[in-house]
Amino acid sequence: MEVVVLNKAGQDTGRKVVLDDSIFGFEPNDHAIYLDVKQYLANKRQGTHKSKERWEVAYSTRKIKRQKGTGGARAGSIKSPTFVGGGRVFGPQPRDYSFKLNKKVKQLARLSAIAYKAQQNGIVVVEDFGFEAPKTKEFVQIDKNLKISDKKSLYILTEQNKTIYLSSRNLEGKKVVSISDLNTYDIVKASVLVFMESTINALQKND
Repeated sequence: MEVVVLNKAGQDTGRKVVLDDSIFGFEPNDHAIYLDVKQYLANKRQGTHKSKERWEVAYSTRKIKRQKGTGGARAGSIKSPTFVGGGRVFGPQPRDYSFKLNKKVKQLARLSAIAYKAQQNGIVVVEDFGFEAPKTKEFVQIDKNLKISDKKSLYILTEQNKTIYLSSRNLEGKKVVSISDLNTYDIVKASVLVFMESTINALQKND
């Protein structure tokens, strides 16, 4: 599979990159994607939710009415979950939602997500560019030139670039990551993957 390399003005440079079928053309694994996205979201959860159970509610322990003769059910404490303000039965408690996922499964999930984007023509390759200083206006112009300003896009760099990152961080639906920080969730969430020309070579070399 070949993709045209564009410059930051959105024009064809006359060059093409060949996308390796071992990354962009193999059969995606849906379950691996599900597991990786599930782990990513689970690991982000704080798990600090908490509700008071019966023994934690700060009320009197006095028996609120006599045992018999009232015509109603027995009631021994105002802390009972059946009363307003009482403790909650089996309420949420602090817990750790994170879980382990094998490295090969995460790699399979990431490549599967990329393969899906390739099948959907959601891959754009642009020649390497940079900014002398953070300029959101310039980043927006590049996005318009690539004709993806109305789409959620993920820019994938070979390595971290502070000026490009700072130029994009205030823009909704735009995210910049280095290849080492690339994850399945970001790939799935994006409509278009924008690869730097050098990133394609690095990705195909590493994977």
